[in-house]
Amino acid sequence: MGLMKPLHLDTPLVTSRPLALATGKTVFLKLDALQPSGSFKLRGIGFAAQEYVRRGAQRLISSSGGNAGIAVAYAGRLLSVPVVVVVPQTTSERAKALILREGAEVMVHGASWQEANALAQSLITGSDAFLHPFDDALLWQGHSTLIDEVAATGVNPGATGVNSGATGVNPGALGRPDAVVLSVGGGGLLCGVAEGLHRHGWSDVPIMAVETHGADSFSQSVAAGSRVELAAITSIATSLGARQVCARALEWARRHPIHPVVVSDGAAVRACLTFLDDHRILVEPACGAALAAVYDPTPQLEPFESILVIVCGGATATVEQLLRWNTANAK
Repeated sequence: MGLMKPLHLDTPLVTSRPLALATGKTVFLKLDALQPSGSFKLRGIGFAAQEYVRRGAQRLISSSGGNAGIAVAYAGRLLSVPVVVVVPQTTSERAKALILREGAEVMVHGASWQEANALAQSLITGSDAFLHPFDDALLWQGHSTLIDEVAATGVNPGATGVNSGATGVNPGALGRPDAVVLSVGGGGLLCGVAEGLHRHGWSDVPIMAVETHGADSFSQSVAAGSRVELAAITSIATSLGARQVCARALEWARRHPIHPVVVSDGAAVRACLTFLDDHRILVEPACGAALAAVYDPTPQLEPFESILVIVCGGATATVEQLLRWNTANAK
């Protein structure tokens, strides 16, 4: 099989006037919520799926009931390869419907991802490829293209502050953000962004790695100096619900300026609803975590003028669900 066109899209890089007014800074949004599968996951999973098919895989298997599972199903449909996604019993009907809509087979097994994953692993034969939700070097390589696009578009380093007259996006000039804000679940996006930053010589650009309370395995791991496994995920941001981040994420924390930030579920949901009003794009609380760190500025962002926020998306939340969560988390 020859060189294949990527399955993901180059997504827009825009400046946010509402966030500029709220923060007094220039805030760039990398809109990966606009990927066809609904989230950034398609970058890494699409890249990995193409590579595995190129190597001869005749079926793709995944154990994610969330955005990764949807992305695998989408990739399989475009590559004309059958897909099996094993999901735990806690997976929402919406998530299962989105996977089925892409033509994949859905198997429900176990009370947790660990049990679903064990069944998925048992299904693998010599002609199959397993698509991990976040712990695969091919995934990180695919996710790193996000930074390639930012570098190619050119962030105008002169466009800083709320009163700047510039658009903030200058296709004729290469620049760099002062800081990057992203959400962390299992660490796949974090690993890809760090890889991309280093490839472009931006190894000193700090990353604000945002999680919600109850899904903060990365923050706890950085504090402990070794990977911590959470006893359970208690956050509603289930897409951040990796009880333990991949080892590579902690390795990056030792060689790149990465600052863990933890926000509440309520802040993440409010950020989703405000972002919907401000930008007419629906994202789920896992993405809202990163947005919350900007809408309610975290002290770690104070020194920086030009901020790049990865709007990673998420396809499994609805407006109705966000409103319910918002009511439940109202103080």
